[in-house]
Amino acid sequence: MSGSGDVRKSLPSTAGHWETRLIGIIVVTLVAVGIIAVYGASSVQAVRMGESGGYFALRQLSGAVLGIVALLVATRIDYHIWRNYAWPMMAVVSVLLLVLLLPFMSFVTHEVNGATRWLRVGSARFQPSELAKFAVIVWVAMLAAKKGSKVRELRGGLLPFLVVVSPICLLILFEPDLSTACLMFLLAGIVLFTAGAKIGHFLLVGVIALPFVYNEIAGAAYRVARWSTFLSPGEGGDASWQINQSLIGFGAGRLFGVGFGHGSQKLGHLPLAHSDFIFSTIGEEWGFVGATVIVLLYAAVITLGFRVARTAPDRFGMLLATGITALLGVTALTHIAVNLAIVPTTGLPLPFISYGRSSLLVSLFATGVLINIGSSRFHTGKRT
Repeated sequence: MSGSGDVRKSLPSTAGHWETRLIGIIVVTLVAVGIIAVYGASSVQAVRMGESGGYFALRQLSGAVLGIVALLVATRIDYHIWRNYAWPMMAVVSVLLLVLLLPFMSFVTHEVNGATRWLRVGSARFQPSELAKFAVIVWVAMLAAKKGSKVRELRGGLLPFLVVVSPICLLILFEPDLSTACLMFLLAGIVLFTAGAKIGHFLLVGVIALPFVYNEIAGAAYRVARWSTFLSPGEGGDASWQINQSLIGFGAGRLFGVGFGHGSQKLGHLPLAHSDFIFSTIGEEWGFVGATVIVLLYAAVITLGFRVARTAPDRFGMLLATGITALLGVTALTHIAVNLAIVPTTGLPLPFISYGRSSLLVSLFATGVLINIGSSRFHTGKRT
């Protein structure tokens, strides 16, 4: 009986390509929805800023064009090359994240609401933590594939990953950005768990990390307010305003929504309606039906992504596809859960839809890598 690698070799080059094509179609659809949703949610704010109503939407469109080009390029590059660039990428993102924290580099940084998360060159801005997510996934997948069964060890398995990933997360935490730092740890953990790391080791790390996370939450008044609002809805005063307005938006949308551009929450009631709370804007203007369609599109991308991972040509491809799918899936799930008050408020975007060109560009590029992994299943035999 021939092995699975021989079966893959015998498949025609077009077999199974419907999965990667469908991923591409869904993602482009989400990007288009995002540009429309951003316009609907931000036009009033843009006018109040003295800009045209399409200011944010046009900026999102420019990011989408660049991102789709990056996606197409990534689909053409053999994903194995990222294994060779794993260490250099980690070095680059470490330097970029460090630059954000250096006082004498303030001329190339951009601060918003007390957080310094963006580098700026002229009018262009970029968020290094978005690139760091992809770099960490690639690096963890590379090393886990290289270590093989050794990832089940604590000293020779999990510990080396913590030594390298923890400083990256700390740099992001100092921006400050606790939610992204926690997301980074979670993504690394998902890839390692898929590689075979023991769940007991994760529990041990979680117990050790819990006091530090608690200290970070307790040490910032706005984080304490977010948790208080989450644990006692309606009793948080001003701190509960944002999430209450998000829920009001969903309630106003009912089944089919109030109509595109007719939502009232964006008129100053719901802060960040075009970014952190864009799913609420969609729920208000497009209703339960529109919001459900968006959720189903993400569910399809996640399902197809894990299918690509399960049938990847080699261990590195499997782990990388898992990490990319988790990046898109966990971020989308968290954003939706925040907007529905299921989890405490965080600043994670809705992939492909929320306003933010850094997130859009990295998400589209990562999707291109995922598509390349899926396409490679039918051009090569099984590799290690």
